[in-house]
Amino acid sequence: MKRDNDTTIIRGVWFAVVAITASVACAGNGRPEQPNVLLVLADDLGWQDVKCYDIDEPSPYETPHLDGLAKEGVMFWQGYSPAPVCAPSRCAILSGTHPARAQKTNVRGGTPPVPRHLTGSRVMPPWQTARLSMDETTIAEVLRENGYATGHSGKWHVNITPKSKPLPKDVGFGWSRESMGVARDMIPNRVKGFSSDAADDPWQIDANGYPKNGIFHDSVVFMEEHREQPFFLFCAARLVHAPIQTRSKALLRKYCEKLGQPFPKGPGPIALPGQQNPYYCAMVEEFDKYVGDLLNYLDATDDPRWPGHKLRENTYIIFSSDNGAMEQLKGDVITDNYPLDGGKIRLEEGGTRVPLIITGPKIPANTQTNVMASGLDFFPTILSMTGTEAPENHHFDGCDLLPLLTRSPQDPTLVKHQDGRVREAMMWHFPHGVAMYSTLRVGDFKLVRNYDTINNPKIDSELELYQLYETRDGTSQRADIEESQNLASSMPEKAQQLNAKLTEMLAEMDASYAYFNPSFMGDLPNKENVPTVTSNTRFGDVVQAEFKENGARVVRAQLMYTTLGGDRNEEWFSAPAKVVEGTVVASLPTGTTHYIFNIIDENNFLVSYPVIESQLDYMKNHPYSADALSVSP
Repeated sequence: MKRDNDTTIIRGVWFAVVAITASVACAGNGRPEQPNVLLVLADDLGWQDVKCYDIDEPSPYETPHLDGLAKEGVMFWQGYSPAPVCAPSRCAILSGTHPARAQKTNVRGGTPPVPRHLTGSRVMPPWQTARLSMDETTIAEVLRENGYATGHSGKWHVNITPKSKPLPKDVGFGWSRESMGVARDMIPNRVKGFSSDAADDPWQIDANGYPKNGIFHDSVVFMEEHREQPFFLFCAARLVHAPIQTRSKALLRKYCEKLGQPFPKGPGPIALPGQQNPYYCAMVEEFDKYVGDLLNYLDATDDPRWPGHKLRENTYIIFSSDNGAMEQLKGDVITDNYPLDGGKIRLEEGGTRVPLIITGPKIPANTQTNVMASGLDFFPTILSMTGTEAPENHHFDGCDLLPLLTRSPQDPTLVKHQDGRVREAMMWHFPHGVAMYSTLRVGDFKLVRNYDTINNPKIDSELELYQLYETRDGTSQRADIEESQNLASSMPEKAQQLNAKLTEMLAEMDASYAYFNPSFMGDLPNKENVPTVTSNTRFGDVVQAEFKENGARVVRAQLMYTTLGGDRNEEWFSAPAKVVEGTVVASLPTGTTHYIFNIIDENNFLVSYPVIESQLDYMKNHPYSADALSVSP
């Protein structure tokens, strides 16, 4: 395999020279006022998967283009995704709205809250929306109104089905090509479906052994078609998400040799610990190469709006990942996030800490920072980069990073909310899966609040407290980024202080919590006091259910409804319901086909009526048949 390390080195030197000449040109008032913005979002790429972030045992991954990019701008050591999974992170990046506020905290949504196992689950996740709300204003919409060409290439995944709303063009992208790229399953399997150099091969191997990736090819097409006007491109890669495979036989052979492994005889899993999966090694290098293709295009292409200069000179580049790396899947040990604990689908550092590099005009080269940042910051930062006014009455849960980037990258006081307050805390909310929890970062400390300490044997307390860093005299040193030393019992006041702050932030966002399951077979305090529903009636579009309190006061209720009862694309929505003297009352939205009531008592037990027997029923699109559930005659 021929590497283009020389190109990367040359580009780094060239960029430093260009930065100097560009600043002179800018003084001459020649730079166009509206810079381009390229947002490259990897899929499941971990903090320890990019070589320049590799801080412990050397990894086998080769990422020269990303390492070079880090030398051309600001590299964040404490960059985070908005969520530990894909869809909520992408929604948050596009809208600037925290997943907890948007009621979009997991990948799949639109399901009524039900226990994972009817009698075996102590808690159940709340309802969440299945998609990016059409009411949200996106970064693409605002930039398009400011004269920008707005493009999307690659993965979307902010809707319930691939063809359902919102599609990219519904939320401000004037140009969009959704593609699987090289991520489509290899046929017949990952050791026999390699690409060739044939002209009709959709993943044709180039002279250096890399397969064509439609996502990045389309990204170049967009930039070429729109380079005469300012553009914003959201390049949403599918690498390095499963399936764990490479279409390059040469790349796979290269990493087998590098790792001292035989070339696989069959497609079975690679179960070696750590970072020893040759398929994944090849995927990381492929992603890096494709990012290099984008950089090379910008470096080599004249800027029609700025004669004598290249597009790169007036382009901001933001690179990050939607969440941390998935460490294991279907027997494959994919990678290892160590020294960070956990990975994708978890709120430990390995699930949310991600690589983050930002370059562009007036951003200093070869700079590193320990200031915390998040994908939630991209929207307000891009507005500042482009001189675009924020949409009226739009609330940003992230902060504008441009003052930090251009003035003093080590000064956290430059990162401020839109009301002028310096950011002091960052919060994540994931009331899903086996480990339902919320976490909070304040300074050097991280609090973990667990909502289920029974179903997860790794958890023995509601609160965990970790000191990730130790800051002295303005210098931050790594302390326990492994999250291995729980300080909650030795620092109870600190834990309670952060817990109160977490409650305050969740309450301000009107976040939805996990509920207790009244059908849980084990011991559960106050389970005997849950209310019971005694009747259900309907008067036109008004429905009501009468209940009896059995020792616990009913504090709120929800109407859950769907307009596609029994359909394979069935989606449930939440609507308000009033609690009045032993009765829950709600109005059915137009088009409702099925509905249920959720009644929540003061101890946070949720009672559904009629009872939904299992999540499996929903997942199989089972048409619930209870009379009270169906609106149809």
